Amino acid sequence: MGGSESRPASAVWQGGWLQNVRHLASPNFGPRPDQACIDLAVIHSISLPPGEYGTGAVQQLFMNQLDWNAHPYYQGIRGLEVSAHFFITRAGEIWQFVDCDARAWHAGASAWRGRERCNDDSIGIELEGLEGLIFEPAQYASLAWLCQALALRYPIAHAAGHEHIAPGRKLDPGAGFDWPRLAGLLAQDQATAGWRLP
Repeated sequence: MGGSESRPASAVWQGGWLQNVRHLASPNFGPRPDQACIDLAVIHSISLPPGEYGTGAVQQLFMNQLDWNAHPYYQGIRGLEVSAHFFITRAGEIWQFVDCDARAWHAGASAWRGRERCNDDSIGIELEGLEGLIFEPAQYASLAWLCQALALRYPIAHAAGHEHIAPGRKLDPGAGFDWPRLAGLLAQDQATAGWRLP
C-alpha cells in the first residue's frame, strides 16, 4: 500500500488497526497513559543487518523471533524487545505491528514539545533504511499516505525524527531523509498540511 495506490480518504480503520496494510501483531506494547493525546509521529530508520534490506529480520525482531546467532551484529542487540506501530519497506509496503491506540516501544528515553516519554503519545514509523543514507520514492509516497491516514483518526500535529526526540543518543533517520520532500507531500492534503516538522 502506498500513496500512489489509494487516496488517503479511502483509508479504513478498525479500532487502532489500519486496514489494507500488512498486519503482524507484536507482543511488545503496553497501554498508553490515561488522557494521552496522540499528536506526534516519530520517524525512524532500521535495517537488519544494517544496510541489508528485505531480509525479514526487522519483522522477526518486532515479534521477538530474531535468531540472535544468525549474524554477528545481532549479538549486540541480543534480548532487545522493541516495536513500532508501522514499518515501511524499500518498496513502499506498509506493515503494522501495534494497535495505534496502544503504546509501542520505539522511542526510548526522549522528549519533544516539552514532554518526555514520547512513546506515551506518539505513533512510531520505521522506514527500511540506514541512518544517513537516502530513502526510496516509494517510501515517501507510502509515508505521506500513512500520515494522511493517521490524521483521519488521531490529532497528530507534529512529526519528528528519532534523532530530534533523542539527540545525542539516536541519529535516525539521519541526513539522507528529505524533510522538505515530506513537507511538500503533506501539504497536498488538508489534514496534514499544518503538521509541524523539524
